[in-house]
Amino acid sequence: YQQLTALFRVEERSTAYAIASVANVLITVAAMVLFVAVFNWGAVGLAVGNFTGTLTVYLVLVAYRSEQLGLEFDRTLFRKMQHFGMPLVPSALALWAINFIDREFIVWYKNLAEVGVYSVAIKVASILTFVMVAFRTAWPAFAYSIDDDREARRTYAFVLTYLMALSTWVAVGLGALAPWWVHLLAAKSYFRAEKGVALLAFAGVAYAGYTVLAIGSGRARRTQLNWVVTGAGAAVNVGLNFWLIPAYGMVGASISTAAAYVALFIGMTLYAQHVYPVHYQWRRVVTAVGAGVALTVAARATHLPLVPSFLLVLVYPLVLAALGFYLPAERRRLSRVFRAAVP
Repeated sequence: YQQLTALFRVEERSTAYAIASVANVLITVAAMVLFVAVFNWGAVGLAVGNFTGTLTVYLVLVAYRSEQLGLEFDRTLFRKMQHFGMPLVPSALALWAINFIDREFIVWYKNLAEVGVYSVAIKVASILTFVMVAFRTAWPAFAYSIDDDREARRTYAFVLTYLMALSTWVAVGLGALAPWWVHLLAAKSYFRAEKGVALLAFAGVAYAGYTVLAIGSGRARRTQLNWVVTGAGAAVNVGLNFWLIPAYGMVGASISTAAAYVALFIGMTLYAQHVYPVHYQWRRVVTAVGAGVALTVAARATHLPLVPSFLLVLVYPLVLAALGFYLPAERRRLSRVFRAAVP
């Protein structure tokens, strides 16, 4: 199913991709309701329903692609695929470890209640991940579709800048307003989760940047050392978990996760720049992230009430303007948009 829907991404047919994805969800939900509520299959019904939705859409897509698909085997292509893809397997395992192993440390050093508090912080911070889903889905196909290397490098530079600025703004909204997000979504016993939201949100910012940078090694077909970068990030995470979780619990886990993703970002910057150099706009990236961190710290370190905290979130674009973030062409475009929006 993923392979066939990926063809829509390669063809840049976002509508067809969305139709297949929504159909999968609707059929899956209907099947789970049928097997659980009507047939009383319990947990097995959830699994069978989930499988049914994906299988149904997969079979439709196989029929739709029948003219393109055939029983062929190209050894040369297979070897190229293995050379490109196999190093990404340990890399994916390392990313999985960063995402989940901290819960095991919390259980070992603390208790399940602390895991529950940490899970609330993760869920609030994962709003950023949800916002980035559309980008992460479309980005690889778009990035690889640019044939001219000069145009690709220019595009990658601007995409990193804009993505870091946008994701940082979302992270400011989550971190600066963390107490109210947690109070809205969780019971009183979980209110401590607010202490981890900002750290996890900015960890998401670092990961968003990592996804852009990693395209460089993929475009150069030099993925052999990607696992070293992600492995180093996982090692940072595990090492800090040993050190911080016993003393600080879920806050220590949040710090470990943020540090791991920053390590990923730095490591992939060094590796990708070695195999596929791009003139990224580092001054603007640092300005965007630094301003966001400063506003979040200002809101939470001083324990500002809701309204002032919300105002700090709103002024983020203005702070960037004061710091000289925008290029002249961007300022002119924003000015035109503003004049058109204001009667």
